[in-house]
Amino acid sequence: MPENSVVLVTGAAEGLGYHTVRQLAVGSTIVIAHARSGDEAAQTRERLLGSGVDERRLHLAVADFTELRQVADMANAIAAACPRIDVLVNNAGTAGAGGRTVTADGHEQVFQVNYLAPYLLTRLLEDALAASPVSRVVNVSSSLHRGGRINWNDLNFKRRYHRGAAYAQSKLALTMFTTALTERCPKVREAVSVHPGILATGMLAHYSFRGRPVTDGAEVVARLADPGTRVFNGGYYDGRLPAKASSTAVDPDAVERLWRISEKLTFPEKRRARVENELRTGV
Repeated sequence: MPENSVVLVTGAAEGLGYHTVRQLAVGSTIVIAHARSGDEAAQTRERLLGSGVDERRLHLAVADFTELRQVADMANAIAAACPRIDVLVNNAGTAGAGGRTVTADGHEQVFQVNYLAPYLLTRLLEDALAASPVSRVVNVSSSLHRGGRINWNDLNFKRRYHRGAAYAQSKLALTMFTTALTERCPKVREAVSVHPGILATGMLAHYSFRGRPVTDGAEVVARLADPGTRVFNGGYYDGRLPAKASSTAVDPDAVERLWRISEKLTFPEKRRARVENELRTGV
């Protein structure tokens, strides 16, 4: 790991994110660990310090991804305190509840937490990423993205909710976001998505009854998050190896369509400003 690299890991309070932070927080690496609340952040800090992480290399960030305002506030606070981010690991996610849940922002919860929130966070940290010679985003996706589809006419599953379909859609969207970053966001130099394996975490119910140790998946993610590791830009990884993403994940028209929708859902004021400018200038 290059000296004084700065890595932000979301969803670091437990499971894959927690163990990824443990593996990254070695040497001179500075890790920003995200948690959902102040209490959760304090508990995470104590656990990490108790496991041997150097407190001088550990910073905390707090936001509940079910509220996009909190995501924006966290991004702004991080950018102000740390103007350079070398690697952003979008790991935070939810398996979803038994029934459909809607956030205060009006979105189906799985779609917001697993996709819209990391989309917004990444976009707001573009300048901090651009300040790094590495500028890498690692999106923790899932092999289940291959069976997913974007429900264009009902992203929030208002008509018929299915927990597995909602989860697969969110991970497909995140994988499409990886493609979009390489094509539409020059401030991000490298972006990859990864299925870390079938692990013994809260996501296990979507895959199987038995999973591998979470530390195995954390090793995979930490390796991709190491600025010293060369990656296939825009690629999808199944474990340590590059693999083929779904056709939708790399379809230019679908990726473009999702980008525009995502911008509209997370930056409504930017959308209004663009429309007003187009009306005023005729462009």
